[in-house]
Amino acid sequence: MVSSFSLVTRTTVPVEQLFDASLSIDEHVASMRQSSERAIGGVTGGSIGLGETVTWRARHFGVWFTMTAQITSLDRPDRFVDEQTSGPFRSFRHEHSFGRDGEITVMVDTLTIGSPIFGRLAERTALVPYLRRLIRIRNRHLVAVLEEATGTT
Repeated sequence: MVSSFSLVTRTTVPVEQLFDASLSIDEHVASMRQSSERAIGGVTGGSIGLGETVTWRARHFGVWFTMTAQITSLDRPDRFVDEQTSGPFRSFRHEHSFGRDGEITVMVDTLTIGSPIFGRLAERTALVPYLRRLIRIRNRHLVAVLEEATGTT
């Protein structure tokens, strides 16, 4: 069982800045305060790059999870992919794509997940909405930080 969804974020922040911020371990941690997420292994601060890994520890659904992800593809400033190498999912792939629509930067997050714990119905009714909300929170944080830094809205 695999579920997939995409989330589109539109902003006036320059595409290169949004791309770089999306690779920031520090900004990810700042955006995930509600789950007490922190980087505990691999790259634990600054920017993560191609082939590098980060191990996350976070509380979701009231349970502590540990997941290691690797950047498996990186083409600045257009796209990068992170994939779980160990953790709670049967599979976890997050593709981050960046582009322009006139003066607007468009970021598309596409997640493809498989969970050994949840069946397809639970994935679609609980896990996917939860992950969609987390990605939306992360993206709002990134855009707000960059808008403040660049003075754009």
